[in-house]
Amino acid sequence: MTSTKPGTRPNNPQFSSGPCTKPTTWSLDALRDAALGRSHRAAIGKAKLKDAIETTREVLEIPADYRIGIVPASDTGAVEMALWSLLGARGVDMLSWESFGAGWVTDVTKQLGLDITHHAADYGKLPNLSAVNFDNDVVFTWNGTTSGVKVPNGDFIPADRQGLTICDATSAAFAQDLPWDKLDVTTFSWQKVLGGEAAHGMLILSPRAVERLESYTPAWPLPKIFRMTKGGKLIEGIFTGATINTPSMLAVEDYLVALEWAKSVGGKTGMMARADANLAVLEKFVAENDWIDFLAEDPATRSNTSVCVKITDSRVAALDSAAQAAFAKGLAKLLETEEAAYDIGSYRDAPAGLRIWTGGTVETTDLEALMPWLNWAFETQIATLS
Repeated sequence: MTSTKPGTRPNNPQFSSGPCTKPTTWSLDALRDAALGRSHRAAIGKAKLKDAIETTREVLEIPADYRIGIVPASDTGAVEMALWSLLGARGVDMLSWESFGAGWVTDVTKQLGLDITHHAADYGKLPNLSAVNFDNDVVFTWNGTTSGVKVPNGDFIPADRQGLTICDATSAAFAQDLPWDKLDVTTFSWQKVLGGEAAHGMLILSPRAVERLESYTPAWPLPKIFRMTKGGKLIEGIFTGATINTPSMLAVEDYLVALEWAKSVGGKTGMMARADANLAVLEKFVAENDWIDFLAEDPATRSNTSVCVKITDSRVAALDSAAQAAFAKGLAKLLETEEAAYDIGSYRDAPAGLRIWTGGTVETTDLEALMPWLNWAFETQIATLS
């Protein structure tokens, strides 16, 4: 390591975990065909919304008999629609190992009032996946955005499950291989791996999930914004572009541009490869520097998008938790001040450290340029402890 300030900064210092950076080829001019000032119910609006749905299907290789809907309130809205509309028909197992998964547990137990079996793990670990009862409905995040810990694959989900699987995949879609035959409800937002604009969510339903919607009525009243059926039948328009709530046609255009870019770099396979290459930069850096380590304890569960790292230097470890948090915030602040990295502090509920987004819209060369800055910031910050 060297305390000399690096001479090269990343061309793009945007490593935020949401909203995430846009592709380097993006420009405002790319949105010139947006249907601004037009109704989303007009032919042009419906066509663009349907294009967003079907191009999502194409890029993510989603089966033809799965419904895809554009819904309000980002990934949170999509997850809440699923929880409120589907749960209560049978028992519920819920998994949490970071803040967002824990939030879904709170909603189901406190708001819906359901008794659940809760499989929990500390930051850096996964719960015991073999203990999950798939005769129940199962709710889990695929990639823990605030812990950097993901499920390694879908092998823990049985093909002959009786319950539904409800998966929050917001920081996994377009970067990790989602096995659609194992997922009955999948959600994500445009603002994550594709660097789209916030406030819109995607809700993907398997035929099994549709069957549940059409055969089960929850015991609680459903707000209009959550209703996906009418007269016991799915409102098919939601999944062909007739959105429940008015969407931003500018944001829709931005998403369409992002999807076309994803196709240009190889679609799902290309996007996954880009994220893997970005993670490899962090893995090399961590292996070469003893002051830093991944929060994820098992390499097989290490996220390739929301990479969370902790500071393991003994001088920092000797500090109390508040001082450790202040040290990590100081690192992030130094890097922001130097315009080397923006928004890479750990999530507010997570252990002290850094969180660096490495999804496919991030260029590998920018991460490579960032690495010397991490060492410089650490040495600069550690000097303040002397």
